[in-house]
Amino acid sequence: MAVHGVVRSGLVEVYSRQQWYRVHATLEDDHLILSLDDIYETHMNGDGDVNQNDNTAAPVEQLPESIANQKRTVRVVKQENNGLGISIKGGKENKMPILVSKIFKGMAADLTHQLYVGDAILSVNQEDLRDATHDEAVRALKRSGKIVDLEVKYLREVTPYFRKTTSLSEVGWDAQNTFLPKSQTALPQRALRSDAKSVPLKLSYLTRNLSMPDPDMRTLELHSSDGRNSCILRCQDPSEANLWFNAIHTNMSFLVEQSVIEVNQMFVNIPEASEIKRIGWLSEKVANATGNTSWKPVFMAITSKDILLYDIVPWTKEEWATPVVSHPLIATRITQASSKNISHIIPGVTDLLTFGTRTGTRNGVEAHMFRVETNRDLARWTRDLIQGAHQSATNIKEITCEVTWQGQECQLVLHYENGFTLRNLKEDSGEYTMHWHFPFEKLHMSADDGQHTLWLDFGSDHGEHVLDMHGCPKPLIFVLHTFLSAKLSSMGLFA
Repeated sequence: MAVHGVVRSGLVEVYSRQQWYRVHATLEDDHLILSLDDIYETHMNGDGDVNQNDNTAAPVEQLPESIANQKRTVRVVKQENNGLGISIKGGKENKMPILVSKIFKGMAADLTHQLYVGDAILSVNQEDLRDATHDEAVRALKRSGKIVDLEVKYLREVTPYFRKTTSLSEVGWDAQNTFLPKSQTALPQRALRSDAKSVPLKLSYLTRNLSMPDPDMRTLELHSSDGRNSCILRCQDPSEANLWFNAIHTNMSFLVEQSVIEVNQMFVNIPEASEIKRIGWLSEKVANATGNTSWKPVFMAITSKDILLYDIVPWTKEEWATPVVSHPLIATRITQASSKNISHIIPGVTDLLTFGTRTGTRNGVEAHMFRVETNRDLARWTRDLIQGAHQSATNIKEITCEVTWQGQECQLVLHYENGFTLRNLKEDSGEYTMHWHFPFEKLHMSADDGQHTLWLDFGSDHGEHVLDMHGCPKPLIFVLHTFLSAKLSSMGLFA
């Protein structure tokens, strides 16, 4: 299915390997393509400012001047079940020496603190590699044993070559799974330049001021659908950042709409499956053991019956069946939706768009606070939650609770149209005996103790009824509020 989203391109900076790099960004329907070129390269000086220079790219590693172009012997001791922890390039067939092109953090070579990207490997355990092909060098390294003595020489002139291939090595990630069989969603493979990186947009999380506080409002954050990868972009000024944010957000919104269709198609042959109405990423306010609060990404789905929360995007039926949190819409209320000034938390950042939910559960009231990125997102999420709760009320129509009233075991029936009915079951005939019935408009007041007691006051003519709910009354209270809110909404009024 074609997206036909916004197309945009230009220069931005990307944060990689604790530095900012100037890249050319191209926004496509479902990907953001980042490519590094010599004229776009930057490096960060000691003051944290970005220096732009076409021809003075900083070395991948900072090393003493005395090391450059000097032969050195470095002993590497391999760790248990691990290799050296390096990648190599070059070889006789490429008219290049054998060069260290990458050093993997935390592995044996990295732990020596004596090897650098750009080191030419002259010998391995005294086996000469100066005239070796790439394959010969690989074999020599593989048979080198646990203790490896490398004779190396740092070649400063090849560093810019590796800077281009390593500076974006941690940027981008592979496209995630689809909800449908691959045969139904086969897409042509995207051809990229060798130094380009692709950031998939489908069900990724676009946000600001989450993992990297930015009082200047110049940065954008893209987080992968599995929560494992991130891409931080920085623009020239807040205005440019807003243009990029809006363009990416528009394309991602199209992709979310497609994903809703896909996930409903995945469940089309499951009779009891609820229809997915809305999905997407938000941030939830959470507190740690010391009481400090932060915002944590959470993937939310609104179905025809429930609110579902996940830590990552659920791509399979099995993952959809195991949400971290599940709340029935009919027992959930929106408590607030607002834009708050948070300049006292993040200087320069004034608006924080949030909404809260409260759900009546058997354990009491469970509250959540969520953050969204745009006013349109705020309006859509709150609208879908409220309308979903109202629709759930009209679909369910009735709930029944086992209660004790005046020492008798009874059933309290709450009906969307008919109001309150208290009844008990005649064991001999199987028929119900009604103790009392009141429409909603007769209810003057309701109250509960949060434990097991519910008070329903139907006025001086009918008095107050005290019910033991055999558990927390909050679920019934919240359903009652939803029924009343839905009835008011159907009359064109607002609760």
